[in-house]
Amino acid sequence: MKKLFSIFLGMVMTVSMTACSGKASDNSAEGFVPKLDQNTECSITVAGSYDNFEALEAEFDRFNEIYPNVQLSYVKLDDYNNTLSMALQGNDEPNIFFSYSWMMGNEKYDSTFAHAEDLSDPSLELDLDCIRSGLINHDAEGHVLMVPVFSRTYGMLVNNDLFAKEDLSVPQTWTELLDVCEALRNKGYKSPMMGYSAEPSSCFMNTVAYPLFAASLASDQKALVLANELDPAAGEYMRPALNTVEQMIRNGCMDLTMCDAIEDNYTQVILRFFEGDVPMMICTGDTVSGTRKRESQSEAFVSAPFEYTFYPLPLTEDGGYFIDSPSVEFSVNKNCNELDMTNEFMRFLITKEELNHMASQKRLVTPTTDLSFDSVYAPFGQVPSDHIISPEVLGIKDPLTVQIRAAAYCVGKGELTVDEAVAMYGSLE
Repeated sequence: MKKLFSIFLGMVMTVSMTACSGKASDNSAEGFVPKLDQNTECSITVAGSYDNFEALEAEFDRFNEIYPNVQLSYVKLDDYNNTLSMALQGNDEPNIFFSYSWMMGNEKYDSTFAHAEDLSDPSLELDLDCIRSGLINHDAEGHVLMVPVFSRTYGMLVNNDLFAKEDLSVPQTWTELLDVCEALRNKGYKSPMMGYSAEPSSCFMNTVAYPLFAASLASDQKALVLANELDPAAGEYMRPALNTVEQMIRNGCMDLTMCDAIEDNYTQVILRFFEGDVPMMICTGDTVSGTRKRESQSEAFVSAPFEYTFYPLPLTEDGGYFIDSPSVEFSVNKNCNELDMTNEFMRFLITKEELNHMASQKRLVTPTTDLSFDSVYAPFGQVPSDHIISPEVLGIKDPLTVQIRAAAYCVGKGELTVDEAVAMYGSLE
């Protein structure tokens, strides 16, 4: 048992702890009524893969305003996906742990989910209705073994001030996007749109192609089955998405040489956008989450700040798609110590107020039904329901995402024609 404890400690890379005592502030959750003795003394640990989790620690502080003697801590596990199961079997197992939708149905994680509590149990009183329904995963028995605390999507950061300066409107349709890019080129912008393009795993080509491919699969169950099975016949369903990538580049919406100069899909994408001469930057919500912290790191933005907003990419004449996917999800270890207080913390956290508060701290997309609370993400709250796609609910599996990602990159880079990429579906890497 001591050996298991030592192994668990060895996996912990970062431990950040919030003090148990705290003066009540005006930020305490209104409407939350504690169910347990507020003088309870105990410890709760959340294990995850983040290096640090300041947004969660802020929630620890808020919970301590109600339960001042509960010690809450966050730990990062080294090699999280491979060591989580061992941590859950150790003496010092976590109360709450990160989980991901792609783990569901994977035999490797069956033992992990054997520890997971059914969070849809009415006796827990979690407000699951405050979360967008397309983000809630159910297992084969209809149980909810994980709840999203952050979500992600695809889109484009828009420099609103630049559009106002050039007397242009943010495009809302595919035709408007092509017209705006042409107008911006005529005004001297060599690359009206930019994005990371150095390698396929996080290239902007996939950010363009994946929503269109997912939309094709959403409207045809047979196509979805073929795509998940990596049947070469499913390649045809990629064609419209790949044609769109090719046309954007051919029409000069982006200059690949300029895009190739961006060194990573996070910090460098943000800092390049903050130079102020990029009208539209294609990226994911995960990248957008780093914008607030990096405003002060950009000399250009500090000297000439501007307003910016994250929009869906307008890839059809009916507008853009909202790919609504969970980013980080929490599961509760039903075998942990202090399960009652662990569930009390989850009841506190899984509310519109607290999830929005945590999202605002991290600037990630909230999983709640209230997308308008952060103006940066507000345009996604206007997407019509028939353009909202929830890949996990739809049943899109990870192997097919590898195919569209590789195909989009190769077509965008000119390494494959659209016909060649379509024919290679199922064998792309």
